Amino acid sequence: MNLLHHRIRLSSSVASKCGHPVVFRILAVAAFLVFITARATAAIHPVPLDPKADPSTCLQCHEDKTKGKSVHSAMQLGCLTCHEIRVNKDVTRVKLITATPVSLCLTCHADKKASDIKGTVHPPAVRDCMSCHDPHSSDNKNQLLKPESGDAKDNLCLSCHTTGMSTLAGGSRHAALDMGCDTCHLTHKTGPEPTIENRFHLTKATPALCVDCHDPKDADLQKAHNNQPFGTANCVECHDPHQSDKPKLMAKFQHAPFQAGGCDTCHAPAKDGKVVLTQTDVKSLCVTCHDDKAKLIDNAKVPHPGAAGDCTDCHSPHASNESGLPKTDSVSICLGCHSDVQEEAKKPFHHQPAFGLGCATCHTPHGGDNDHLLRAAGNALCLECHGPDSVPQKTDDGMLAIFNGQIKLPADYYQKNQVPILPLKFGLGHPVDYHPVSDVMDPKSLTKIKAHLTCLSCHQPHASAQPNLLVKDQANNMQFCDMCHKNRLNMEETVSPGN
Repeated sequence: MNLLHHRIRLSSSVASKCGHPVVFRILAVAAFLVFITARATAAIHPVPLDPKADPSTCLQCHEDKTKGKSVHSAMQLGCLTCHEIRVNKDVTRVKLITATPVSLCLTCHADKKASDIKGTVHPPAVRDCMSCHDPHSSDNKNQLLKPESGDAKDNLCLSCHTTGMSTLAGGSRHAALDMGCDTCHLTHKTGPEPTIENRFHLTKATPALCVDCHDPKDADLQKAHNNQPFGTANCVECHDPHQSDKPKLMAKFQHAPFQAGGCDTCHAPAKDGKVVLTQTDVKSLCVTCHDDKAKLIDNAKVPHPGAAGDCTDCHSPHASNESGLPKTDSVSICLGCHSDVQEEAKKPFHHQPAFGLGCATCHTPHGGDNDHLLRAAGNALCLECHGPDSVPQKTDDGMLAIFNGQIKLPADYYQKNQVPILPLKFGLGHPVDYHPVSDVMDPKSLTKIKAHLTCLSCHQPHASAQPNLLVKDQANNMQFCDMCHKNRLNMEETVSPGN
C-alpha cells in the first residue's frame, strides 16, 4: 500500500497546484484505480526466478500441488508444460503458456473442444474447465473441485443445478439423487444424435438406465403399472427423473384416461409380454376421443405430413412435462424432422418462441390454412405479440392467451422476455418514425405496389448471428439500411429488398 499512498500524495500535490478540490478527488481515484488494475493483471512472482528454472524449484514452495487422491497427469511433465516464466529487469512473472485456461486444456484434451463437438455440450465445458476442475490435484476423481454427491454445500453439480432441492408437500423426490449425480450422468458425454442419452449426458439410455435399479419383474412395480409390460418403455415419458410436485415422480401433464387410472380405456390385457390396444391401431384409438383433430388434419388447406401418421410419433400417450404431451419437449419434438431449423439453433441469438416457448407458438402442428402452417398470415403473425394493439387475454389459471386462446403464455412472459411492442400507427413507425412495415403503394397508382415489405423483409423468424434477428445475419447499421435505401442523402429513394 506504500506505493498507493505515494501516488495519492503525488496526485494531491498536482491537485494543490491546480487549486481545485474536485481535481484532487479525480486524481486520487484515478491513482487508486491504476494501482488496483496493476495488482490484478501483473501476477508478479514473490521471488526472482530463472526463466529456465527446473520444475523442482517450483515444488520447493508448491509441493501441495502434487498431493491429493487425484493428481493431474500433466504434473509429471513438469510445471513449464503449462506455465512460463518471464523476467523483465528485476520483475518475475509466471503465466500460462496460452491466453486462456480453456485454450491450455485443449492442447491435450482436444476431444473436449466445444466447437468441434456435434450435439449438446455441458455449458461449463464450453467456457472454463476450471469452473469444475482443479488444474493440479484434488481429493476427488478427475480433479473435481467438489464431489458429485452430497448436499448443496458439498455437491459440485448443485453449485449450478438446483433440481431436486425443493420438493413441495405431496410431491416426490428420486432417491437416486442421494447416490450422486454421476450415478446417472457423465458430464462430458454428447453425440450428434438428439437422443435423451446425448442431450442430458446420461450414462446409458432409458429404460436400460432405470432398470439397473428398478426391476421390471418386481411384483409391486408390475401391480403399479396395471400388469402392463413397462420394462421396455421410456420411463421419463411418464416420470420426472429428479423431482415432481406429484407422487411417484409423475410428470406435470397427464393424459386424462391415464391420470384417472382408466388404463382399460386404451389397453386390453397384455398378451405374450406385449401391449394390446382396444383398437386395431394407434390412430384409430386416438380419434375415438380426438375426432376434432382428425377432422382438422383431413380438412386442412395446408396439411402437416407429420400429423398424418401415428399420433404417438409426436405425443406421449401417458404423460409429459409439457402441455400437449410432446414426447420430448415443445422444441425438440419438431427439430427431429426439421433439421434445417435445428442448424439455426447454433446461432447465438434466438427468437424466444422458436427455441424457448415452442414451435407451436407460431405454427399449427396438425394443419392449417396458411403457408408454413403459420397461425396468421403475413405481418399479423408477428403483430400478435409485437403490435400496438396486442392485448393478451388473462385466463382463469393466471396465464396469458394469444391467437384467440389457442396459445397460453406465462403471466410474466412479456416482462421476462422483454417483448418489444412496436409504436405503429397506420402501418408506420418501425424502426423509425414513419418507416413502413408493410407493402408501400405507388402514390401514382394505389393499386400498384411500389415496394414489397413485410416483417420478414428485415427479420429472420428463428435465429441470427447478430442481435435484432436481421436477415442474412447482418448487423444493425446503415449498411443494412443500404439494402433498400441506396441514396443516404435522400432516404426516400428505395428499392424492394433483394433487388
